[in-house]
Amino acid sequence: MLEQVIINGILKGGLYALMAMGMSLIWGVMNVINIAHGAFIMLGAYITYWMFSLLGIDPFVSLIFSASIMFMLGFAIQKGLINLVIKADIFITLLLTFGLEILITNLALLAWTADVRKVKVAYAAANLQFFGATVPLVRLIAFAVAIAVTVALFIMMEKTKLGRAIRATSQDLDAAKLMGINVSNIYSITFGIGVALAATAGTLWSIVFPITPTMGGILTLKSFVIIVIGGLGTMLGPIAGGLVLGIVEAMGASFLGATYENLISFVIFLIVIIFMPKGIFGAKG
Repeated sequence: MLEQVIINGILKGGLYALMAMGMSLIWGVMNVINIAHGAFIMLGAYITYWMFSLLGIDPFVSLIFSASIMFMLGFAIQKGLINLVIKADIFITLLLTFGLEILITNLALLAWTADVRKVKVAYAAANLQFFGATVPLVRLIAFAVAIAVTVALFIMMEKTKLGRAIRATSQDLDAAKLMGINVSNIYSITFGIGVALAATAGTLWSIVFPITPTMGGILTLKSFVIIVIGGLGTMLGPIAGGLVLGIVEAMGASFLGATYENLISFVIFLIVIIFMPKGIFGAKG
């Protein structure tokens, strides 16, 4: 039982880590708390669902399309909307992205209704045995994809010119400008990457869990909790926070019941805020 619970928690934690990575990137680089993050996860999930339902494209293939589409959408939203208030107080951008969340959610409800949907692939029932625990193949592949995307992001941020420009903009805005970095474009690309990561998480979520147009709100809150647990200012933060939250939720749901899962998340959040406000790896206050 314990092995099964821990494995379930790790698999879910990997998805949580990817889910929070995009929000953490935008927050760390642009100082924008993207309340619409969960709505972008939801849109990524629905792009995958409709490509699977209408065109029969496997979700692990359509992931490329959903991430690309949402990158362009995120780039356009930042360039045409958020960039207008990027220098304003953080509360202004908070309100703007909150309004964006409400708009996207209600448009999705209008277009797709509140029906619960799920991507049901032919291999959904396949399982593997691992240390005496049963591991669903779909969840294992989703975990592997989440880790692969996270590693690719690490490499991009550390080894490429774009990644160095993003890190420079995050660390010292004025110095980045003096070095000839187009900060406006870096902000748009960063927001696009964050939204693409959200869409990728949405794709994987649609394979593992049911989806609805209203799913974004709780996922935004959980992403925020994960960032707080792991700490803002480092890419290791969302990974640590996601794994911690995934394992704690799995153990809590196993021993207390699934209805307490969200309660457990926010109890952990309060504990971290009180006793470890910078999180596990946090570099920023």
